[in-house]
Amino acid sequence: MKFTCDKNLLVSGISVASRTVAQKSSIPALEGIHVRAGMELYLSGYNLETGITVSVPGEITETGSCVMPARLFFDIIRKLPDDEVTVTVDEKYRVAIKSGIASFTIMAMSAEDYPELPDVEYENAIKVPQNKLREMISGTIFSVSESMARPVQTGCLIEVEPESVTMVAVDGFRLALRRYIPAESLEREVKFVVPSAALKELEKILGDSDDPAAFTLGRKHILFEVGAVTLVCRVLEGEFLDWRRVVPENNPIQLAANRARLTASIDRVGLIVTEKLKSPVRCRFSRDVAQFHTVTTIGEARDSCELAGDGGDLEIGFNCRYLLDALKAVPSDNVILELSNGLSPIVLTPCDGSRSFLYMVLPVRLKAE
Repeated sequence: MKFTCDKNLLVSGISVASRTVAQKSSIPALEGIHVRAGMELYLSGYNLETGITVSVPGEITETGSCVMPARLFFDIIRKLPDDEVTVTVDEKYRVAIKSGIASFTIMAMSAEDYPELPDVEYENAIKVPQNKLREMISGTIFSVSESMARPVQTGCLIEVEPESVTMVAVDGFRLALRRYIPAESLEREVKFVVPSAALKELEKILGDSDDPAAFTLGRKHILFEVGAVTLVCRVLEGEFLDWRRVVPENNPIQLAANRARLTASIDRVGLIVTEKLKSPVRCRFSRDVAQFHTVTTIGEARDSCELAGDGGDLEIGFNCRYLLDALKAVPSDNVILELSNGLSPIVLTPCDGSRSFLYMVLPVRLKAE
């Protein structure tokens, strides 16, 4: 095998493929990067859960494949002069790497023991702008459950309907929802759950552009295609929470708030709350104002924020971090707070009446002051 390509393009490709290289595996080949030189140069990392393949532009002189030691290969290429890099692999898997006056010789492994990545046909792909898909991931993934009691909730539900693509995450204490409305009907209806680990890697790959990211659902796997990069992972099996049933509707109290000012107020009263000193933030919603109060063994904090509307002096408690996470994920300057009573969740929705996001946080029972 022999190929030549630009050093910076090769560094970028190795960096992306390395994200899913197995740290420790009973299959030694999975701890390396699978390099294939055929019609194009492909670099793959796979940990038996998630696989990433990157296509790198280059000149293929001789076809072949091998498994490179991931860390060493990356470090060598990264520190080479900014020039073209030529990599040659002989039949005994001795690797010669040359760029300018620098040269290295290392050992690779046979690719025979490298498992094949799951095959998903590139048919009926659903396309979403990269920046929109990235916003959907960042706006929900913080609410994914870390408990393996219900494995299906350790991922995000993706629902594709003709008029929308919706992503939902739940962890038993809160719910996060983001929605993309395409300009044209998708003419599809599918739903599946993607593991959070795969979505975190996908989020790093997605760019801040309108260029499309495509995803295709196979029998047991989902394939994402972002430019020259493909990511494939197993979908999570099981019955995801029926989120439409648990989100309260027609809440009698609806208050409009400036997201930044509300976040700052709650952030301040949360300064005396720690992981060890868990104490709810006590919220009192009155006419055109919300008052916040927290007491821990460290001390006491009070703050208030102007709102538009009448909360009827409703008093309710929330986990400070969960409420802040939801507010920080709201993509608009203003937000509607929907409330019912002291034991029902708070629901954050858009002021413009759109369905672009929804955040729900369950309350915490308050002790009498």
